[in-house]
Amino acid sequence: MTEYLTIDGGQIAYEVAGSGPLVVLSHGIGDHRQSYRFLGPKLVAEGYRVAAADLRGHGESSINWKSHDGSEAISRTDVAGDLLALIRHLGGPAVIIGHSISGGAATIAAAQSPELVSGIIELNPFTKTQQFDAGAVFTVARYRKGMTRLMGAMIFKSLRLWISYLNVAYPIKPADYDQYMAELSEKLREPGRFADFMKTGKSTPADAEAQLPNLSTPALIIMGTEDPDFPDPKAEGDAIVALMPAGLGRVELSEGSGHYPHADAPDRVADLALAFLREHAHA
Repeated sequence: MTEYLTIDGGQIAYEVAGSGPLVVLSHGIGDHRQSYRFLGPKLVAEGYRVAAADLRGHGESSINWKSHDGSEAISRTDVAGDLLALIRHLGGPAVIIGHSISGGAATIAAAQSPELVSGIIELNPFTKTQQFDAGAVFTVARYRKGMTRLMGAMIFKSLRLWISYLNVAYPIKPADYDQYMAELSEKLREPGRFADFMKTGKSTPADAEAQLPNLSTPALIIMGTEDPDFPDPKAEGDAIVALMPAGLGRVELSEGSGHYPHADAPDRVADLALAFLREHAHA
């Protein structure tokens, strides 16, 4: 059942299942909370209360978020504020599992309010400032295929190219892949949805990178080895951990997964997440 939390004049849509220590799931851009449709139930079955939220501007959350000065408000810092508000509302602390942009948001939330965030799990996160690797375009086929489609989607504001990018980003297709993409396309065709997705895509991870040295809560980075967004996914995960205080974070791999390991390899991600949660999730 969808519930709504009002924050700064907008509404964040979320749903809660299970009982036990709180885990908050936050998805990536151009998606919705149903991306956790496989992972969430596995966590619930192991005794966790799981809240899956739609990013501002996405899913069933409201659109056209603005800062007090009237500027667009769809950054990782904004998403982190939403996650912290939801944790307070649900009676934290919580472990945040954040995918892509929400990995960066999880870093910011944990650095800002460690009393509310007992740990973070980042799935193929954009937590560190990116540099386009022109050389890798010629040497890494998956990076070339992903980047050309992703950049095309952003430049031409093309839903067709976004879905084409997702086809590359899911080297392993879940059984319901075609149905899921049809439903996601329908959601993104709703008035204002694709425009807000485009705004989010222009945000930079600089705010998240700046908070990495300020972390005090444990962090697990899970990278799909076939993620087309990074020339070397493991190196990206290692670089994020290197900016954290020593010993705080670690990197695990999901072999063969693309940018969405929680959907294309949910058993592998669940095993890693549950081991982390048993140690760091608190009621």
